[in-house]
Amino acid sequence: MNIQKFHQLLLISFLSIFVWSAYKPVNYLTWFLESSPAIIALVLLVLTYRNYKLTPLLYSLIWVYAVILVIGGHYTYEKVPFGFWLERLYETGRNNYDKIGHFAQGVVPAIAAREILIRRKVVKSRAWLFFIIVCIVLAASAGYELVEFGASVTLGSAAEEFLGTQGYIWDTQTDMLTALIGAIFALVLLSTIHDRQLSALKQQKH
Repeated sequence: MNIQKFHQLLLISFLSIFVWSAYKPVNYLTWFLESSPAIIALVLLVLTYRNYKLTPLLYSLIWVYAVILVIGGHYTYEKVPFGFWLERLYETGRNNYDKIGHFAQGVVPAIAAREILIRRKVVKSRAWLFFIIVCIVLAASAGYELVEFGASVTLGSAAEEFLGTQGYIWDTQTDMLTALIGAIFALVLLSTIHDRQLSALKQQKH
C-alpha cells in the first residue's frame, strides 16, 4: 500500500467511526466536548496536508487517539463497554477507559512534539529533547485539566459526564501521571522507528 492510500484509509475509517459516534450518543453535550479535540485535529491535518505531511507513525497515533476520543464521547468515558470489561478483569472498582485516553494524551503529543522539534531543528541534544518533550506533555495535560475545571464551573452538573471522575478524588493527578507514563513510553519505545520515518520523509523532499 502506498503512503497516499494509507492516509486515505486512515481518513475514511475515522470518518466512519466519527459518524457512528455522533448517532444517538448518551449525551450530545458530552459527545461534543469529548470529540472536539479530534474535530480540531482533523481540520488542522487536512489544511496542512499538502504542505506539511507528517510521518506515518504520527498519523497512525493521531488516528488511534481520535478514535478513543469519539468512542468516549459516544458512550461517555465511564460507560464505555471496554472499560467495564477491564474493570471486571482487574477488579479496579471503576471504569478506567478514561485512563486509556490520558495515556494516549501522553503518547501522541510526545511524538508530535518530537517530530516538530526535530524537523524544525529546535534542539540538538537528545537529553534536552527528551526533557522538553516531557515538559510539553505535562503542560498539555495540565491545560486539559484546566479546561475540565472551566467546564465544571461553567456547566455545573451538566459537565459531570465530561469530567468522568466517578467519585475518585485523585482523578486529576492520576490523569496527568498517566499522560506522563504515556510520554515516557512513547519516547523510549517509539523513537527509533520515528527517527527512521523522519529520515525517509526528509529524503522524499529532496
